[in-house]
Amino acid sequence: MELISDILLMAGSFGAAIYCYVLSTRLKKFTTLETGMGGAIAVLSAQVDDMTVALEKARGAANGSAESLEALTARGEAVARKLELLVASLHDLPEPKVTQKPSAADTPEDERRLRFVRRRAPRDELEAAE
Repeated sequence: MELISDILLMAGSFGAAIYCYVLSTRLKKFTTLETGMGGAIAVLSAQVDDMTVALEKARGAANGSAESLEALTARGEAVARKLELLVASLHDLPEPKVTQKPSAADTPEDERRLRFVRRRAPRDELEAAE
């Protein structure tokens, strides 16, 4: 009985040794920096650093744009207030007297608006430049 238990104990320890050897080789492949998961982790870490820098630049640009937009909004509100004041002051002006416009037949020849008509010369008459 003692011999059987020793054989089973040796078989179990031999099986554990083989299991540990297989795990160590897998772990070595997993952690190699060039081809394994370690390389992938290194590449991802570099990409995270690049993305962090890009995010900071984008955040700075967004903050600058937000400040510019706030300044333009404040300026627009100030102009709107001035326009409202001007429109309100227009209501205080007296109404203009309505007079009839003189028709074209009533106006003398000197007061009529002159019209100018421009016409281009036909292309056949133009000389070609050499």
